[in-house]
Amino acid sequence: MSSNNTAPQVTSSVDLVDWRPEDKAFWESTGKRIANRNLWISIPSLLCGFAVWLMWGIITVQMANAGFPFKPDELFSIAAIAGLSGATTRIPASFFIRMCGGRNTVWLTTALLMLPALGTGIALQDKSTPLWVFQLMALLSGMGGGNFACSMSNISTFFPKSQQGTALGLNAGLGNFGVTTSQLLIPAVMTIAILGGLGGDPMPLVKDSATLIGKIPAGTLSYVQNAGFVWLFLLVPLAVIGWFGMNNISAVSPGIGSTAAALGRIILFYGLALVISAIGLYLYLPAPTGSGLLSGNGMWVVLPLVCFGTLFAMKAVATGEMKENLNKQFSIFSNKHTWSMTALYVVTFGSFIGFSMALPLSITVIFGNTHVLDPATNAWVHTKNPNAPSALMYAWIGPFVGALIRPIGGWISDKVGGSIVTQWISIVLVVASAVTGYVMFLAYHSATPEQYFFLFMGMFVLLFAASGLGNGSTFRTVGYVFDQNQRGPVLGWTSAVAAYGSFIAPVVIGGQIKAGTPEYAMYGFAVFYAVCVGVNWWFYLRKNAYIQNP
Repeated sequence: MSSNNTAPQVTSSVDLVDWRPEDKAFWESTGKRIANRNLWISIPSLLCGFAVWLMWGIITVQMANAGFPFKPDELFSIAAIAGLSGATTRIPASFFIRMCGGRNTVWLTTALLMLPALGTGIALQDKSTPLWVFQLMALLSGMGGGNFACSMSNISTFFPKSQQGTALGLNAGLGNFGVTTSQLLIPAVMTIAILGGLGGDPMPLVKDSATLIGKIPAGTLSYVQNAGFVWLFLLVPLAVIGWFGMNNISAVSPGIGSTAAALGRIILFYGLALVISAIGLYLYLPAPTGSGLLSGNGMWVVLPLVCFGTLFAMKAVATGEMKENLNKQFSIFSNKHTWSMTALYVVTFGSFIGFSMALPLSITVIFGNTHVLDPATNAWVHTKNPNAPSALMYAWIGPFVGALIRPIGGWISDKVGGSIVTQWISIVLVVASAVTGYVMFLAYHSATPEQYFFLFMGMFVLLFAASGLGNGSTFRTVGYVFDQNQRGPVLGWTSAVAAYGSFIAPVVIGGQIKAGTPEYAMYGFAVFYAVCVGVNWWFYLRKNAYIQNP
């Protein structure tokens, strides 16, 4: 197909040979329509990716309510596995668009989510299902986390630089509603037989549960398995729409070969990431799940080992044109802006995803108990709080606000510059994180912690809002700083590193809560945010910055 195709021919082709988004005439006559179609297929696909990846934070709560015979630390291991594998699969996904094509990648990575969705639904039908089955499903759910990297890389290639912030903000912001969707939808569908007799029998709750609208008392018959099955109602039609409605861009994905070969590369590299994630988790998690050789603070060793081990494995198995393609994309690691933007994206997306995982835990432990100092032993005594707020009723609010405001951050950044917005939201994060830490300190040393709850929630909503705005601004900066060849891999790489926040934040906050000092976690985050205020100013805002933005 030549570059002289008419607009209808370009629109109907799977592979777009003539693609010039910076050409205003081409954009208005042809490009805008094609780009928007790909964007609006990408958004719900990404939403499902987030939902399937992060569904374990809610599923494990419901498993405990339904009486599955697992200890709290075993349930934690399930969520931890999903968090780590979701971040690690983002590393190969960062490079899929150039190696495999946008349409091929988004279609297969969406379709693959049917495996953990179906497997989880089947596993949840029986309380005697062994722990390792749920851990395997959580590992596979991590593919939903990987979807973000390839989705963002793909959409960045469709839009001109002037619209990068808005387009990427829409894709990420609306896609991030998958977090809220899973937190609201899973409790709701537990009460209805959405698959009739095919969905299995209900089981009675042994503990009280809740939905957005109120309490579900113990003894209520519940279809816990619907937490997995419900996603099939979205994934099946999305796979069909993606196959027939999306495009590869030949200039962005040259020499990808046949569709079957492209799909095979995705399966190969996702498989490598999942295997290396499993090895890292085995080293970190305690017995019987793992060896516990690097438990506790060994997390800071496991994460870089898994991260760079995945990169090494990808390069080791690649041959011929695939290896040449990877080498070209690995050139991003010699660019100092890759590392500055990685740090800044950890500030924004890392905070959003980490707090999304940690907030239910914080609500449950800090406000679910009263905290009284025993004068005889000078030790704090924690007992059940009869006035405790429900995590399932409130935990969704922060992620909802963060996702809702994310496109606005991109739109503002298109107008005033990404780094200006990043600077201000980073300052807000410094202050809000420190104040949140102090509120957590007050609540965790109170016989009536609920009196601090709405202040606590207000500060967390502010944290989510700032991180959401910052997501849009960092997208805009990446689009401004990097050319089209590097923009996609950089977006994917930075999102991969930031996604480890889904593993780090719950571990750090949970560890400090266990130690009796939850405020230290938030103070530590405030220090990190302050350092990144300096990084952003040095690279992009000072008088003689490397790249002035604006």
